[in-house]
Amino acid sequence: MSETAHEPTTHFGFRDVPIAEKQHLVGQVFTSVARNYDLMNDLMSFGVHRLWKRFFVATSGVRAGDRVLDLAGGTGDIAALLLPVVGATGQIVIGDINAAMLRVGRDRLLDRGLLQGLAFQQMNAEALPFADASFDAVTIAFGLRNVTDKDAALREMRRVLKPGGRALVLEFSRVTQDWLRPLYDLHSFKVLPRLGRLFAHDADSYQYLAESIRKHPDQATLKAMMENAGLESVSVHNLSAGIVAIHRGYKL
Repeated sequence: MSETAHEPTTHFGFRDVPIAEKQHLVGQVFTSVARNYDLMNDLMSFGVHRLWKRFFVATSGVRAGDRVLDLAGGTGDIAALLLPVVGATGQIVIGDINAAMLRVGRDRLLDRGLLQGLAFQQMNAEALPFADASFDAVTIAFGLRNVTDKDAALREMRRVLKPGGRALVLEFSRVTQDWLRPLYDLHSFKVLPRLGRLFAHDADSYQYLAESIRKHPDQATLKAMMENAGLESVSVHNLSAGIVAIHRGYKL
């Protein structure tokens, strides 16, 4: 039997792929959708993602003068909302593993005149290039489900937090209302790929994104993962009947 038969695998959407390949495959997806990222989010959420992100930041507990790491933040959406919160004395580091996403986000923020107080850096969430206790808060919005080793990423988030700092995760989760699930599945697996083909000429990436949502840990599982990573007082707040959820944990 060949060695490849024993190679560990992970999920890429509904497919099992070698662990070493997932990062590359996810990178291809986000390089493909980078220029249409706002469109992608609008198609996936009927535009409600903008309200979810505003609520996420409004309830983040981030304060003036804080230093915040925004992971998977290449689009700049969360950073743009956080900037007026941290103020002139704060800083936001935007980290993303995908260079195309970082370029798009930097261009968008530059066009809006919002680069003051921002730093951009390509990085892997599983091995952050920062010293321990570097940040007051770490945020990740709609990015954790694409990380290959989520447990490693959560441990790294905790490591770079200062004592009393907060790890904040905004992510698609498990729908809590039975009546909504078939409608949500219809939109995700039938409507969304067709819209992706029609508007972005890329049905496959949108199919993956829908599948990645279903493979992501549900609310209780992610809460337990955060606790296992050493985060404390972990709480969950569902939005839109659990279509998305905010998980918050502290480094005490």
